[in-house]
Amino acid sequence: MERQIPQMQQSGYSWIPGATTVGVVFQNGVILASEKRVAYGYLVVSRGGKKVFKIANQIGAACAGLVSDMQTLVREVEANANLFTLEVGRDISVRSAAKLMSNILFNRRMSPLITQTIVGGLDSEGPSLYVLDVLGSVLPDEYAVVGSGMEIAVGVLEEGYKKGMTAQGAKDLVTRAIKSAISRDVMSGDGIDFLVISNEGITEESIRF
Repeated sequence: MERQIPQMQQSGYSWIPGATTVGVVFQNGVILASEKRVAYGYLVVSRGGKKVFKIANQIGAACAGLVSDMQTLVREVEANANLFTLEVGRDISVRSAAKLMSNILFNRRMSPLITQTIVGGLDSEGPSLYVLDVLGSVLPDEYAVVGSGMEIAVGVLEEGYKKGMTAQGAKDLVTRAIKSAISRDVMSGDGIDFLVISNEGITEESIRF
């Protein structure tokens, strides 16, 4: 039986997973971030959800959608990336990690993993960012937003993004974009998780509000 996209009706309201998840390329790296609320429509399931993950050395992913599907997808990509490193003797590239995730999503198309994903990181080609949909389409970009708060946050990014931004400038822009979405999207909120990938490695940070 094909899996149905989770959209149930109760008291006339749709229950769909919400999130605001952002990725931005800066001068020497990538920043991935997402707010912490796990919500299905107007039901807040958790105020401490994690939607930003490290999947390999200097590569991360940020997701919007069903938390269980995010975790399943990230674990599978992480395992395959580690196998690649052991067999080939070098780290997987950001492009290859995105393509690997794309193949997993496409192979699951008849029973899809309900998640939109941003994959970003740093390799020999420099910093890069890719956006993937539920069926595995791969789109390279310099900044991206997915989730229920996308329409609000993307306007802030389009207005403020500049090539060659510093890490702090990119972080401030991402914070402003997510806070803007949180103030207008009931399914987003409760703080922000950051994953900053640069020449110095991966740094994780979390703020609550």
